[in-house]
Amino acid sequence: MSETLLGSDRPLAEAHDLALVDLDGVAYQGHLPIAHAAESLDEARRRGLRLLFVTNNASREPEDVAGQLSGLSIPTEPDEVMTAAQACANLLTTRLAPGARVLVVGGKGLVTAVRQAGFEVVASADDAPDAVAQGFAPELGWSDLAEAAYAVAGGAWFVASNRDMSLPTARGFAPGNGALVGAVVAATGVQPDSAGKPSPTMYRMAVDRSAASRPLVIGDRLDTDLAGARAGDIPGLHVLTGVSSARDAVLAAPGLRPHFIGADLRSLLEPHPEPVTDDGWWRCADRAARVRDGVLELDRSGPSGIDVIRAACAASWAAVDDGVAPDSSTVPELSA
Repeated sequence: MSETLLGSDRPLAEAHDLALVDLDGVAYQGHLPIAHAAESLDEARRRGLRLLFVTNNASREPEDVAGQLSGLSIPTEPDEVMTAAQACANLLTTRLAPGARVLVVGGKGLVTAVRQAGFEVVASADDAPDAVAQGFAPELGWSDLAEAAYAVAGGAWFVASNRDMSLPTARGFAPGNGALVGAVVAATGVQPDSAGKPSPTMYRMAVDRSAASRPLVIGDRLDTDLAGARAGDIPGLHVLTGVSSARDAVLAAPGLRPHFIGADLRSLLEPHPEPVTDDGWWRCADRAARVRDGVLELDRSGPSGIDVIRAACAASWAAVDDGVAPDSSTVPELSA
């Protein structure tokens, strides 16, 4: 699939049969709702789009996630949730036989998923585990990471639910599972296999589980959600309600580029005009951008509106692909 923006004459909710929806930054923000999320997802469902919420969080049970979404007016059943814990457990089955011992360093969601996959959960490196499964939980401490390091150094297969370096909270960004995994890596020199985004493992599992033929990834982070979409060759919609900004999208490296971009989840219900090149400019609807002499130039209407963001992405990406990347200092903050 070409690493540029795509167009859709139909609303994305009608052009696709399954949406793989990220949680924090897309469906909600911490414990708070995101404007237009609930009503947009409800309308998308009415138009025939199935939803599967896919999260790198490995500490929570699908039932807990479904309950939070339902409490935010997004009615959700547990089987409409796929967590990185489930993906991690599935990854373990590719190498380990049923009954193998797994040292779980993480929350109850990861413990449950590993047990349901048919493995024996152990608590110490002294139990000679065949693998270490590490996922985030706020209660993890030095002793937990030390047990993981002892087991990995002893030859246990090291598997991480995800490698997100940061975790959004109501107070800002806190260390994520990737930061904690980094402590074990630093102690052992062993890099883990990862089940969560940006690996496409979870997305492929979700598509297979749903028997979907036209899936769409929806996320707010270029380095996880949209990178996973690119890696899995699945179209990805970047919504600007979370971590990665419009400016981040304009400056995105090829493997991180979204296929579609929208201000929020209302963009599921709208067509997406495709940027086209015209006399050195990239035009999207009635907006335009170009890169000339290493400088990103926008049309005279100014740096606002989703179509100017789309045009700026197309212009910047084309320049990068031609070997003349724009000077990042010429790329302004852009608002939808």
